[in-house]
Amino acid sequence: MKISVSNYSYSQWRHRDGKTIFECMDHAKKYADGFEFANLDCPEGKEPLKYAKELKAYADKIGLPIVCYSICANMMAEDLDAEVARVCREVDIAEALGCPVMRHDITDGFPKWYTGIKTYNSILPRLAEGCRRITEYAAKKGIRTCSENHGTFFQRPERLIALIEAVDNSNYGLLCDMGNFLCGDAESIVSVAEVAPAAIHVHAKDFLLKKGECVNPGEGWFCTRGGDYLRGTIIGHGVVPVAQDIRILKKSGYNGYITCEFEGMERCPEAIEIGCANLRSYIKAAE
Repeated sequence: MKISVSNYSYSQWRHRDGKTIFECMDHAKKYADGFEFANLDCPEGKEPLKYAKELKAYADKIGLPIVCYSICANMMAEDLDAEVARVCREVDIAEALGCPVMRHDITDGFPKWYTGIKTYNSILPRLAEGCRRITEYAAKKGIRTCSENHGTFFQRPERLIALIEAVDNSNYGLLCDMGNFLCGDAESIVSVAEVAPAAIHVHAKDFLLKKGECVNPGEGWFCTRGGDYLRGTIIGHGVVPVAQDIRILKKSGYNGYITCEFEGMERCPEAIEIGCANLRSYIKAAE
């Protein structure tokens, strides 16, 4: 297994301290083996495809592979054909970045236009159709696609597994986010064990936790589906069993990248450095 860092982890550093994406990539090069983009954040006036090629050229220059490109998507958009076409254009961006993997969202619930039965199984065929069409396009470019336990609708493992089975395409898999399962009140080690065989990419993040019967802790905290409170923190400092999750993934045969995602209130560069060091020690212990 190798470590990568998401540009998302540098949000605080970029917005508060004015660091450029290239400075973030330089920092990541010191502590990780790869880099991931969560949306391109293309500067105004730049053409996205051209900008992606600039990022790829810089990554090549400093020897930092871009290992995944993650984007927003919605297979419950009213015009599915238009949404699939838009996401396929994002596949072109992933190709320009040199990514072997692209992660896209699925949906975050039932939109206002939808008047059918509001159960997961009722919309599963439509979700699977959109994901299948995207991965068929991506396969022609040598890119595997995946979706994540992300958002309120897909934070439990059984829904992810059902989607994988419905898509039924070996080019499509799962992005296993160890921390996000807690957002849906699911136990991390149980959930990771369920989805591990289908994982083609992995995110590691950590949370502090306070039970729902407590008073709202205030700024920086958010509620799980069931009403507990979570706050992002440095990998290894919270309640997510990251080391155990890595052992589970290793045992299942996963040997790809694990991306460090930091979304806490601690200082950004130090948090990433500590998180990456902890990930390395966990991976070494799992060997």
